[in-house]
Amino acid sequence: MGELELRNLTKVFGGGGGDESGDDDGDGIVAVSDLSIEMADGEFLVLVGPSGCGKSTTLRCIAGLEHTTDGRISLDGRDITDLKPKERDMAMVFQNYALYPHMTVRKNIGYGLSITTDLSSSEVDDRVEEIAELLEIPELLDKKPKELSGGQQQRVALGRAIVREPEVFLMDEPLSNLDAKLRTQMRTEIQQLQADLGTSTVYVTHDQTEAMTMGDRIAILDGGELQQVGTPLECYHEPANAFVAGFIGSPSMNFLPVEFTGDELRHKAFSYDLSADLQEHLRNAPRELTLGIRPEHIEIAEDGARNVVHAPIEVIEPMGELSYLHLTIGGTTYTASIDGDRHHQVGEAVDVLFPEAKIHLFARDGGEAVKNSRDAAAPATDESATVATD
Repeated sequence: MGELELRNLTKVFGGGGGDESGDDDGDGIVAVSDLSIEMADGEFLVLVGPSGCGKSTTLRCIAGLEHTTDGRISLDGRDITDLKPKERDMAMVFQNYALYPHMTVRKNIGYGLSITTDLSSSEVDDRVEEIAELLEIPELLDKKPKELSGGQQQRVALGRAIVREPEVFLMDEPLSNLDAKLRTQMRTEIQQLQADLGTSTVYVTHDQTEAMTMGDRIAILDGGELQQVGTPLECYHEPANAFVAGFIGSPSMNFLPVEFTGDELRHKAFSYDLSADLQEHLRNAPRELTLGIRPEHIEIAEDGARNVVHAPIEVIEPMGELSYLHLTIGGTTYTASIDGDRHHQVGEAVDVLFPEAKIHLFARDGGEAVKNSRDAAAPATDESATVATD
């Protein structure tokens, strides 16, 4: 079993901590605030967010490397909040691998077993060799860390965690020191290992691509607070707020300030007529909204098409299969992702469409989502989405 639960987890640094409710006393720094997440046995959960959002602090609290200011951490229904790290049945993989330079790979992998179990030396060796075979590094067992590449060191660090057969793996940005190609390879290998072992895993990263491709679910943090937890596609298609919408997806979502008049959205460069269904859906929405549209959902209209926004091209980034067009709308630059076979020139003006089924709308005050691309109110076709330039 590896059912992990965080209930109202709060961590305050300095200032004497906080009061019993977890509130900051005014002098401390709140790194994690009232965080609650439930994690199923065998789940791969990714904590993701920008630097300083509290994800690594959360992981260290789970591991017992940091004392919590308030809240409860449970594993399989057992309160482990105040237990020492060695009593929690967890294994951690650090960003810098933390290998012992004077030990061979064999001893690095087996060290934890040697000091925490009653296994004989031969039993430890057998377990280490089994893990080395699993990680495809048996030929490295007698080498030392300085003789290994970054990817090999990463496998050794994983082996040291796996060999203990813990209830939970904790991984703190384990791929950040690798080059892009190796990072992609190791990402796949870690996913396969976790699936084969079935061990619950909490994985911390600032890279939203890693989060989207690796996690069964992702938890997005900002400023120490949980913004949303869900499957990668839920967070992509149904972001809870503008922060999540802008953080998940690459290139980032475009945001345009608009005013909701009841039957249309007004931007200083265009007006956007709404379908009857969406008008009804937004009946109680605030007047000041932010329209969000992902670059990959912006369409280039053909000559003579109706309901378009006129946008000059400032920069073109050819990526091969795709090209990124940086377009100016109302004095602000936005990004559109188009087929790489289309040919445009810098300075050329293009007509773009924002399909109603694909737009997101957020309250400008607070950023909460009032419409996303999976809302039932969005029509099945894009014909009802009408955009007209002023």
